[in-house]
Amino acid sequence: MGIRAAGLFLLGILAFISMLVVAPGSEAQTQPSTTAAPGTFQQDPSAHGAGGDPHAAAFAETPFPSATVCATCHPKVFTEWAASNHAYASMSPMFHKFEQAVNDLTSGTMGSFCVRCHQQIGTQMGEPREQPLWERSAIAREGVTCVTCHRVDQQFAKVNGERSVLAGDISQPVYGAGTGADSGLEDVLAQKDFYRVARTAGEEGTRIHLGTIKFEQISRSEFCVSCHQVQVNLGIKLEVVWEQYRASPAAARGVTCQDCHMGRVPGEAKGYERFPIAIVNGRVVGDGQAKHSNHLFFGPGYPIAHPGLFPFNQRAHRWSIQEWLSFNYRAPWGEPGWEDRIARGEEAAPDFPTVWRERADRVAARFIIDQNKGLLEDKRQSRLQVMENGSKVDGPFFADPPQAGRALKFRYRVTNKDDGHNLPSGSLGAQPEIWFNVALTDPDGKRVWESGYVDANGDMADLHSLEVAKGRIAHDDQLFNLQTKFLTTNVKGTDREMYLPVNFDVDQLPMLRPAGQPTSVLNHPPFVRMEGRSLPPLGWRDAKYTIPAEFLRKPGKYILQSRLRSRAEPLYFMKFVGATKDMERAINEWMIDIHPYAVEFDVR
Repeated sequence: MGIRAAGLFLLGILAFISMLVVAPGSEAQTQPSTTAAPGTFQQDPSAHGAGGDPHAAAFAETPFPSATVCATCHPKVFTEWAASNHAYASMSPMFHKFEQAVNDLTSGTMGSFCVRCHQQIGTQMGEPREQPLWERSAIAREGVTCVTCHRVDQQFAKVNGERSVLAGDISQPVYGAGTGADSGLEDVLAQKDFYRVARTAGEEGTRIHLGTIKFEQISRSEFCVSCHQVQVNLGIKLEVVWEQYRASPAAARGVTCQDCHMGRVPGEAKGYERFPIAIVNGRVVGDGQAKHSNHLFFGPGYPIAHPGLFPFNQRAHRWSIQEWLSFNYRAPWGEPGWEDRIARGEEAAPDFPTVWRERADRVAARFIIDQNKGLLEDKRQSRLQVMENGSKVDGPFFADPPQAGRALKFRYRVTNKDDGHNLPSGSLGAQPEIWFNVALTDPDGKRVWESGYVDANGDMADLHSLEVAKGRIAHDDQLFNLQTKFLTTNVKGTDREMYLPVNFDVDQLPMLRPAGQPTSVLNHPPFVRMEGRSLPPLGWRDAKYTIPAEFLRKPGKYILQSRLRSRAEPLYFMKFVGATKDMERAINEWMIDIHPYAVEFDVR
């Protein structure tokens, strides 16, 4: 390897070196890891022979190659993807709870509607919709994996996830933003001995794809439409981000979805990173300064799966899904100090499941979990950046000078700085939450008033709060909430907010039926509407409040504390679909505060 290539190679692995130490007692100890992504095995130069990833040969010969095969030459892309929402699409426990609940509640009339986006390869392979995750193929568990996008050669539009992925082993061409010449593939194939690659299964070397075909749509926003502009079969739209984008200032300026969600700065179109397009058996392809599209796909979503199962980590293949779910990651299992105390008899050992009775196994599992938590922290930080880059809070603005014994009226202005789509966007209805929380502290340091507070479950105190329904806490009459709601007409009463766009009171066996007339006539299906509360691109709304005079009785310094809060799922909805307690806990642990700050003011 030349000096230039060696230097680029060194730069390429510095980002990963801290996570490449093999766990004590793990099978991966025998695997060289100098160029592997976190959690991947460096492959042997022979055709996935001895000393390489034992799964690689099988993955390479399947009609839909795994992302773990792509990781061999694209470690940075794999590491980013491994913690992304795309990788999480099939692994998400909330997706499975939600999808099963909707099918049960609607007499199975949802069919394969959801899985054809979340588990497209598995669906295309004929796997049943209801098949448990642990019985599905490995490629189906990867959700939106590499081939889901890079083996598509047709332009699809509003097809609700019904795209076709080309089948073929690892040697078949991939479709991307450039050609073979742009990607350096032609040089690699021309110097196959230097790069130690194989053209056929019988040759010595690492198997790679033998062609790169330019597919223009993959670089355009239209490529995202198939799964990000979605309506269910009765005509209600669950994803409207494409409609918002196509009418946005960003679209008019030519900014694409990829520019903000795969660029250098989370949520902002400020260019792309530079990185080697591939590192093949330790050899950098090209000059190392290729445009790098970040495959974390910056966004507000986050995972709540067991950290042994997600992010994707090849070392975790040692145990099955069921075995991982029996590992208590919240307990100190596998932590050296705790394990030493157990070994010395200073603490009583818990009744470990059979698979976790050996200390070496627990230590190896803890190492994997700690690796994954590092990736999850990166995910958390990018999520916070996306939300703060895309929003702004100004205020408070007082209507009159604060005075003791008088009600205080004031407002904050919440602005959507994003010029590409609404705040929030994506899945609408019962899911993404953004609300404003403001609290008043009096001169004695006592919190005397608050809006945007949560109940015992962590839910806002609105009409869906179980605690409000039981009369345990007061309804928050001044709540500023950007969450869109479904409104359904039922036999009893007028329209009311519902978790799902289903008229449960109308049918003894609820079914999702298409309307008898075009939904364009009413602009919504009969008896079902959405109450949109999100902010349009560059739009703003004032959060207005009145604090009763009884809470400002004494003169002195008062403090107003404020923050936007963001969470992927409401707790009442999680309970509705049968989520576990650990899922509920995790959803709150991932909640973030956006633009938190405090203002002092005098009351005379």
